[in-house]
Amino acid sequence: MEELVIEFHLNERSGLSPYQQLVQQVRHALRLGLLNEGDRLPTVKEVAGQLAINPNTVLKAYRELEYEGLVAARPGVGTFVTRTLADATLAEHARLRGDLRRWLAEARRTGLDDESIEALFMTTFRTTAGEDVA
Repeated sequence: MEELVIEFHLNERSGLSPYQQLVQQVRHALRLGLLNEGDRLPTVKEVAGQLAINPNTVLKAYRELEYEGLVAARPGVGTFVTRTLADATLAEHARLRGDLRRWLAEARRTGLDDESIEALFMTTFRTTAGEDVA
């Protein structure tokens, strides 16, 4: 049996529709080097069954990814990654991930729950991103 290279999940609090979440998860996996050219995405039927969503939702996500040139559907075979989004910064990801893990552990030690950690991170991220633009 072929090992899946990505396992999708849905977050009802994300503010994104299920199809947008699937697209975003594939983009993130491509950017982080978790998916590479030639990797097969799970079938529409597999994803719909795993997430208990309409197959058309998965199909819509895969079509958007295909339109963006990131994947290609091969009828009867599957949907395959055709382009990666990883760049030269990929080598730094392991170090940064370690720093982030330490930060998360510290946040939990101070008593923050997951929702509070997410709110703190996203607020800080958006504020910093806004400062970088100005």
